Amino acid sequence: MNPFSLFQIKSFKHDGHLHRVWLKNWRVPEAMLAPEHKAESMIVLINSQTPIRERDGKEWTSKIPSVTFFIPGQWYNIVSLLEDGGVRFYCNIASPPYVSGGVITYIDYDLDVIRTTDGHIQIVDQEEYEMHKINYHYSEVVERKVKSGLDALLERAKRAAPPFAAETALAYYEMWKNEMQGG
Repeated sequence: MNPFSLFQIKSFKHDGHLHRVWLKNWRVPEAMLAPEHKAESMIVLINSQTPIRERDGKEWTSKIPSVTFFIPGQWYNIVSLLEDGGVRFYCNIASPPYVSGGVITYIDYDLDVIRTTDGHIQIVDQEEYEMHKINYHYSEVVERKVKSGLDALLERAKRAAPPFAAETALAYYEMWKNEMQGG
């Protein structure tokens, strides 16, 4: 029996409208988590060729397999993109994950951090954050949470602290792939 359970990931914007849905993701069971991920109660999801639905209803299929890490209580999530040239980390500044049934939801706060295969770190979408901060009337509390989430994420990325380990992301993916192909 396949130990991985099927989940959807739903991303919303601050005003409550749906931003994006990743329709098919498989959650790594707690018993199969690396000790460093289990220690932080991380929620780890794997997808490959997953259908993605945008806000306007358009659907497309991701070409790049990924392993996504949600850490309860943290204002960010981390997506490891398993590309041909290595593992690139794409991180969303976002509200902590909320899990209900087979769905994980969060509010996307626009700012993203990219950590390339060579360890270079870049913050992107700052203009989008500034625009939405005004349009969606982010409160001072939200702005503080976003700033502290960004600071914590940057610190984690600079130290290459879990889950910023390409080998572990690749190991999860291989484990899942073997299971999906019947062992």
